[in-house]
Amino acid sequence: MKTYRIPNTELDVTRIAYGTWHLGGTWDHEPPTQDIKDRAARLIHTALECGINMIDLADIYTRGKSDTLVGDFLRQQPHLRDKIVLQEKAGIILREDSRPDEPARFDFSYAHLIKAVETSLSRLSTDHVDILLLHRPDPLVEPEEVARAFDDLQTSGKVRYFGVSNHTPLQIELLKKYVKQPLVINQLEVNLLHNDMIRDGVFANMQGGNYTGATGMLDYCRLNDIMIQAWSPVAGGKLFNPPADAPANVQAAAREIVRLAEKYYTTKEAIALAWLLRHPAKIQPIIGTLKPERIPDSVRADDIELTRIEWYRLFEAANGRSIP
Repeated sequence: MKTYRIPNTELDVTRIAYGTWHLGGTWDHEPPTQDIKDRAARLIHTALECGINMIDLADIYTRGKSDTLVGDFLRQQPHLRDKIVLQEKAGIILREDSRPDEPARFDFSYAHLIKAVETSLSRLSTDHVDILLLHRPDPLVEPEEVARAFDDLQTSGKVRYFGVSNHTPLQIELLKKYVKQPLVINQLEVNLLHNDMIRDGVFANMQGGNYTGATGMLDYCRLNDIMIQAWSPVAGGKLFNPPADAPANVQAAAREIVRLAEKYYTTKEAIALAWLLRHPAKIQPIIGTLKPERIPDSVRADDIELTRIEWYRLFEAANGRSIP
C-alpha cells in the first residue's frame, strides 16, 4: 500500500489503518470467548496481509479487551512488533469503570495518563507504543500536567510521539503552549455523511440557517502539519444498501457509490474510502470492520483516485443540495 509520512516523525504509515473499537467483542468485564480471540487474530492477520501497518487502539475499547487481544497476537508473533505502528488513546473513564456514584468523565491528569499508558503496555505485551492520542477533550485539563506526563512517557521510552483526538484548533493551541512535543495527529469523525469539517468552508456565511460556524479544523491541521485520521470513515455502513425510508441524501450518495463501484470494477467500501483519500489533506481512514473479507474490499481504495467531478458528485449527493 501507499504510505504517508506522519509529519514531525520518522513513521511511514499506510494510507489506511485498522481500528480495534469492537475487536474484543462485548463491552463488559467478561473475558473474550475463544471465538472472539480467533476472530481478532484473523482480523489482525488479514489487515497485515493486505499491507496495513498501523493499528489504532484505545484503553477503553471493549473494556481493555481490544488491547489484550492485540497483545495476544504480538506474543504469538513477536517478530511483527517492529513492523507495526501501534497507536493508543487514553483519557476517558467509563461510568462502569468508576464507583457506582461516580459519572463517566474525561481525565487528562498526570496520574491518569501515566497509569493508562502503563496498563495498555502491559495488555499489549510491549515496552512502548509509537503514538499516544488524548482521546476526547477534558474540560478540566491542566496543560501543565499533560506536559509533565508527555515528558515522562517520552523520556522513559514508553511513548514515541503524541497527538490528540476530537480536538478543536484552540484546544490544540492551548496544549501546544505547554507541551514540548509536536502534536502530530488529530483523529476525528469524517466520512461522506459526517462531512462538516469539509463542508464548513464551503457553506460558511450562507443564508437560511446553513451556517455552521466554520471551525477551520481542516485548514488548521494542514497549516500546522497535523495528520488527520478519520474514524467511522464509511459512516457505519449507512451508505451501503440503505433501507427504503433512509433520508434522500443517504440514498442519493449510495446510488452514486454503486455507480462508481461499477465504473472502477471495485467495491462500495473502496469508493467511500477513496472519497476521503482524494482530499489533499492526506486524511487517513481507520477501518474497524469485524468481517475479515471487508478488509481487502476496503484497501482497494488505495488504487483509486476519483476525478474532481466524481468527488464533487459524491459530495453533492451526500449533502442533499447543490454546491452554491
